[in-house]
Amino acid sequence: MNTPEPRTTPESRASPALNPVSHLSQEVGTSSQLDLGAPRPGHGRTPSAGTPSSSTAALRRNHSSVLITNVDKHGGPRRRRSKASLRSKSRSQSQSRPVSPAESVSSELSSVGGKSLTIVLKLGTSSICDPVTHMPMLANLSMMVETICRLKAIGHRVVLVSSGAVGIGLRRLDMPEKPKELAVIQAIAAVGQGRLMALYDDLFGQLGQPVAQILLTRNDLSQRTQYLNACNTFEALLEMGVVPIVNENDTVSLGEIRFGDNDTLSAITAGMVHADFLFLLTDVDCLYTDNPRTNPNAKQVTNVTDIKALRDAVDVSTAGSAVGTGGMATKLIAAELATAAGVTTIITRGSTPAKVVDIVDHFSNPELPPDAPVPQAALCTRFVAKSRPMIDRKWWILHGMYCAGTVYVDAGAVVALAKFKKSLFAAGIKRVEGAFSANQAVRVVYEPEREPCPHPDSLSADEARVMNAMGPSKTELIEIGHGLVNYSSTEINRIRGCHSSEFEAILGYCDSDNVINRGNMVTTISEQVLDDVFVTRPHKSKIRAEQRAPVPVQSPNLSAI
Repeated sequence: MNTPEPRTTPESRASPALNPVSHLSQEVGTSSQLDLGAPRPGHGRTPSAGTPSSSTAALRRNHSSVLITNVDKHGGPRRRRSKASLRSKSRSQSQSRPVSPAESVSSELSSVGGKSLTIVLKLGTSSICDPVTHMPMLANLSMMVETICRLKAIGHRVVLVSSGAVGIGLRRLDMPEKPKELAVIQAIAAVGQGRLMALYDDLFGQLGQPVAQILLTRNDLSQRTQYLNACNTFEALLEMGVVPIVNENDTVSLGEIRFGDNDTLSAITAGMVHADFLFLLTDVDCLYTDNPRTNPNAKQVTNVTDIKALRDAVDVSTAGSAVGTGGMATKLIAAELATAAGVTTIITRGSTPAKVVDIVDHFSNPELPPDAPVPQAALCTRFVAKSRPMIDRKWWILHGMYCAGTVYVDAGAVVALAKFKKSLFAAGIKRVEGAFSANQAVRVVYEPEREPCPHPDSLSADEARVMNAMGPSKTELIEIGHGLVNYSSTEINRIRGCHSSEFEAILGYCDSDNVINRGNMVTTISEQVLDDVFVTRPHKSKIRAEQRAPVPVQSPNLSAI
């Protein structure tokens, strides 16, 4: 059956949904569009009502195509796609590349009746090549490609985070095992990455699906403008119907600029594209309380709402494959990052990628209760996304940036930062570790006071010998959060413990009265630790007084003056 030819009107030619590339420059936020406190776009939440400014009138001319839900400080808006946008996208795709009539009809029906989701799939090395022979597992890869194209036909947007460059490179160079030298591993990855992309291009090309390669390092995301440019590139590729294939740039990644493993990279990618689902595909159907290969009594874990409690109940010490870098522990870290960004995270078997469609259909049902049992066809472990996801800028500070140093603060600064959400001033800083410049990310920590050692004369000979063997007592640091500093480490060392009115006399200038502004500070300390360790009786009295204080009402006489 032939699909009808869409009519082209002046309105449709001006619609951003039909011309996704030309309007990208218009989406860069002006000063009238800045919204620093806007929450990250949620999944299924309605945009806040308001009158659009004149600078955004052109963008909102066609309200049925694009819904603008958030404008970031330095870049383009975060958008949630409407059903009409999907229909326009499917029509534009049908003109740009040949598709089968069945695929066209399926895409049109699904975009009308269903909801478009953004899905990130992470495929590990063990699912791409054999861990012993390093031969590509073409059957698995072909099924994965077919699954992605099926998700695209349904109307979803898909990003693939793929490992396997080192494994494919080992096969190409006929090397039996992964070497230990970093330079040799990076050289092997350089050989394998090209062949891996050629393999993906051949498989996707058989189904007429274009793909794009994106290689990232943590250093690429450390600058806010570069981070936003990467987000805009992802958005443009997804709008054009392209499947981005993401991997870490192993050739140049080194030490502190590495993500460490592609599980973490996939979580950060999911946060960048504001995904609805992140699939961590591995060699088991779901998470177990113990290794099911060695313990037949291991139980399945299908629904997780508290990852910290899960770590205490589940053994995740199993390492990854011989050619990979991850394991189940890294997947829990990735799930924690992704759920903080509002992304539902799924762990399931990578050798049966067709299950992904069943899992998406099952958990996308709005009438499904949270504690509903998972059917066998959709067996997996689901990590429920946070109901109040972190703001985009603060999520980037916490997870996208490398911490270049550490700032030690006193107890008063801890309460001001974490309890009262204030800025960090130099008077509360005790010392600084590391060399960093202004606008870099640092860890803010508190070091508890060491217990005084007993006087040597009061100890017996045995006690003195034990104390000498133990050495100086060490205290565990308490992390308060991460933040962007307004001054360099050298400048902070000079002004620490001082009032902001003294900055000009000490430094010769005063760029800011605080070291870390509260808008650039992300607290990570738990409420329980904060209340038990730092919040004293005067603090609690002040909090109760603020909660009881009535809201002041402005006098009508004063407002008229």
